Amino acid sequence: MKKLLLLPLALLLPLACQTTGPMTKPAATPNPPSPSETTYVAPARLAPKQDVPQRLAQLPRTTIDYDHALLDDNERQVVAKLIDASKVIDEIYWRQVDERNPVYRTKLSSQAQNSPLERDAYEYFLINKGRWDRLAQDEPFIEPFGKEGAKPEGAAFYPPDMSKEEFERWVAAHPDQKEAFEGLFTVIRRRGNDLEAIPYSRYYAAELDRAAASLRDAAALTNNASLRDYLTKLAAAFMKDNYRESDIAWMDLNGPLEVVIGPYEVYEDSMFNYKAAFESFVTVVDKPESDKLAAYAQHLPDMERNLPEPAEYMNPNRGTDSPIRVVQEIYTAGDARRGVQTAAFNLPNDEVVREQKGSKKVLLKNVMDAKFRQSGVPIANRVLDPSLRDLLSFDAYFNHTLFHELSHGLGPGLIPDPAGSGQRVDSRILLKNLYSTIEECKADVVGLWNILYARDHGLLNSFDERQLFATYTGLMFRSMRFGIDEAHGRGTAVQWNWLREHGAVTPAGNGTYNVDFTKYRDGVRTLATELLTIEATGDLPRAQRLLDRYGVSTPEMQGVIAGLKDIPVDITPVFPAAGEQ
Repeated sequence: MKKLLLLPLALLLPLACQTTGPMTKPAATPNPPSPSETTYVAPARLAPKQDVPQRLAQLPRTTIDYDHALLDDNERQVVAKLIDASKVIDEIYWRQVDERNPVYRTKLSSQAQNSPLERDAYEYFLINKGRWDRLAQDEPFIEPFGKEGAKPEGAAFYPPDMSKEEFERWVAAHPDQKEAFEGLFTVIRRRGNDLEAIPYSRYYAAELDRAAASLRDAAALTNNASLRDYLTKLAAAFMKDNYRESDIAWMDLNGPLEVVIGPYEVYEDSMFNYKAAFESFVTVVDKPESDKLAAYAQHLPDMERNLPEPAEYMNPNRGTDSPIRVVQEIYTAGDARRGVQTAAFNLPNDEVVREQKGSKKVLLKNVMDAKFRQSGVPIANRVLDPSLRDLLSFDAYFNHTLFHELSHGLGPGLIPDPAGSGQRVDSRILLKNLYSTIEECKADVVGLWNILYARDHGLLNSFDERQLFATYTGLMFRSMRFGIDEAHGRGTAVQWNWLREHGAVTPAGNGTYNVDFTKYRDGVRTLATELLTIEATGDLPRAQRLLDRYGVSTPEMQGVIAGLKDIPVDITPVFPAAGEQ
């Protein structure tokens, strides 16, 4: 899955997304730690930084509700079971971030009664799923601070004292273990002087058993055959660490409920981008809007052929079954609910399934609406020259979100092994920890390119090219405010610096910017070519050079971001469907 964080949009009918009052209750009610976590002991006191209230204010609590008329009584009962399963999945993710998280959470909860500062620290801990600030390059906001308290690159997927070099030496010395060590669904632990790969199904067995039971309960309740099939196969996948059958069943899901649960994203593993984090999305389909947008999927083969890359790199074999769903979010958990909230996602990640079935794009309508109103328009009005502000277009934002997700399914996937083995390999493995940034940047830029294709071929006419480029430029700093150590933010930094260098974006004075619309199209084309070539060749050094040159925060960018401090960065979702308030 490739999540989109940077383009929050308003879409058609406004839904029930309002900012609530001061934070007085946790954003979620976590389950107690499992017995396997009780070996960790929290310090006598966990002291927060004094600026935690200011950090917390960047993410105001926002109610995310859905149109309850879209579901009948039976479907609402199914949703309740899916939320039960999701809460268990959330507990796994807490441990994937930091094995100490459950006991730290309990300690901070008890401290929250002591003072407003400690209450805010607990709330911010829940939002970040740990003691590291995801809006500040994972800086610790709860002691220990500095290097002593730094977040391990590999989160809790690897031993905290393990280096990249140790991992790579072990794999080189034990080639028979390479697949397990680099696999998506294992954790790496020490056994004496050795390293060991432990399957998720064994390491998180207690939690997965509970989640599977709730999934089976939901499957027994539902009247929808495709949902029953998916939930049954997903429960089985938890036990065997093989999600291919459930991913295929998810692609065939057809009904009012759109739910996906499992280990997908690799962002949390910033050491290698090998390990998948657990997450859950429980949503309801907005069918009229989904039907309208699904028409674009029919043109994916033409978009693939139109990509600005050499013919030898084209990948016509990726699946073209690419359903698009516009949904209203009911509940999220795990990796889907930490820090900045995603506005859309694209699954599955399994390249074998993608080539066979394509991928599904899911756009979170009520979340987009909340994000756009909370911070999108205010930021664009600060960044753009006044002469461009009338070009801001909700429809342009929405469609770029859509085409970003479409573009994750286009371009290179499995590529010829550069080592000459004759096999095909996933470019994700070759690009290692740089893959997420390159892929997110590619989806943004190729998304723009594909919108130009759609406009040129009469598929889109609700906004023009000027509105697209002005709107996109106005919102770029919304992503970079999240920090450029994260894949989406650094990918946007690459785009900003590339477009600045190519003269597509120029200073207009007073800290605002103009857009050269002719140079913008050329800048999009050349950057798309560079990114597609990197993925098609799996060229890690070339990817590193691109990021070293363009994926950086310049003094100019820092000055713009400093002028946005009073604008909320994102939202903290509150889900009434789960009893939150």
